[in-house]
Amino acid sequence: MGAQQLGRRTLLLGAGVLALTAACSSGKSGSGESRAETVTTAYGPVRGERRATGVAFLGVPFAQPPVGELRFAAPKPPIPWVETRDCTRYGPTAQIKQLAEVTAIPEPSIPGDDILTVNVFTPKPEQTAKLPVLVWIHGGGFVAGSPASPWYDGAAFNRDGVVLVSVGYRLGLEGFLHLDDAPDNRGVLDWIAALSWVRDNISAFGGDPAKVTIAGQSAGGGAVWALMNTPSAKGLFRAGISESGAVQQPNDRATALAVSELFTKRNGVPATAAALRNLSKVQLQDMEDKLRAPGADGTPATLLGLAPFADGTLIPAASADVLKSGADQDIPLMIGFTAHEFNAASLSGEQPEVTDATLPTALGALGFAPTSTAGFRAAYPGLNANQLAGQAQSDAVIRMPSYRVAEMRAGRDQPTWLYEFTWTSNAPKFQGQSFHCLDVPFAFDALGAQGVTAVAGDNPPQALADAVHRAWVAFVSDTDPGPAWPRYTLVRRETMIWSATPHVQSDPFATQRPIWLS
Repeated sequence: MGAQQLGRRTLLLGAGVLALTAACSSGKSGSGESRAETVTTAYGPVRGERRATGVAFLGVPFAQPPVGELRFAAPKPPIPWVETRDCTRYGPTAQIKQLAEVTAIPEPSIPGDDILTVNVFTPKPEQTAKLPVLVWIHGGGFVAGSPASPWYDGAAFNRDGVVLVSVGYRLGLEGFLHLDDAPDNRGVLDWIAALSWVRDNISAFGGDPAKVTIAGQSAGGGAVWALMNTPSAKGLFRAGISESGAVQQPNDRATALAVSELFTKRNGVPATAAALRNLSKVQLQDMEDKLRAPGADGTPATLLGLAPFADGTLIPAASADVLKSGADQDIPLMIGFTAHEFNAASLSGEQPEVTDATLPTALGALGFAPTSTAGFRAAYPGLNANQLAGQAQSDAVIRMPSYRVAEMRAGRDQPTWLYEFTWTSNAPKFQGQSFHCLDVPFAFDALGAQGVTAVAGDNPPQALADAVHRAWVAFVSDTDPGPAWPRYTLVRRETMIWSATPHVQSDPFATQRPIWLS
């Protein structure tokens, strides 16, 4: 696959993403800290901070810092410690700068090397509690994002009897660039190491290692899908939630090799751990920016090229191959998307306006047949050509791939629940849009968190947050969101519509189906 072909393919996968979206340290336990709690892990004791609904343990290591010889290596277990570690602050993040200048989710960058950590929010740090566990993998296009976002706080889940664990992992070049002299899919290995830590340690925090659900949004939803297709992750979790997930990943091996080749071409540096190991984080970020930017030769931006891929060892097959041939996936899955995802990008003036005359070409660039123009007009009546192009972008990147996963799994009678989040923001910038990331604070029941009003507008409906969050808690607790939300089947295609008045609708995508499954 050449650079030109790679650029076109990754543009289809990632277009529109950019338009939206003090460490845990060793030391002696202090005296007089009545609000502090201490738990002993397999590697040593950690001290957290008691909050209204539980105790937060922040920046707990699940692997050694990936520096020096470990920078591009598989994650190594932490070095045990004796003195209690103070874990009352978020640890360093792999992200050193956000995905874009303005992102929907506030995701801070925290400097430091000890990035392979988890944050554990628990209502009961007691060995005998045996509570269900939700492991959250943040999004950010596999190149950005932070587990330290206030939107990912576990307070509401703790209130409802769920232990929440958020995971830090290697991003971009360090996590996903194919290197000839290093293990592939290092970010995926980090996820597996974190889940292995949960299996071995979560009971000390009140969690049940047999009741683990993995969840994530955007790239995090893609992580869920990748892990469901990774044999070595089997047994580490019992259910998954993919929220607007990048389920077109894992990429195929040819894409990964083409990205690696393009990296060397644009930076003049071999794609090897030996050549990159001693470079600074800023130097690596600059190289990554060059790799992902539009080329001077007109090559489109390479957006989701740095991502999980089928390496033939850890991940046997690319997502497209899984959808064609199937996989042994009886793991319950909740999957869905927002109504508009990236539509706002077409309305912002940041992209060329699409007219009736250019709409077939715009649809073709997104991978749809020219004959699909009439189908899009029928599926989305009332939209002009520019709006249809934005909707087609949302469909191509998130909605259609997620729907295909639901259809594939329903055809094999694998337990699946499909949803569409349709409530629209009243914030000035996102007026009338149910965009990528909007549903996250509803799932976390965190409408009062920093930054929510800026994207959702004033007074987002608490009743909707109650309903979405309640379904998540039920799914994490019982691998089923409850009787009000039936499984998705090819007979009725019942789908939960998260609107101001949540309801189940039978076959809401009947008009889109001929386009999405063609």
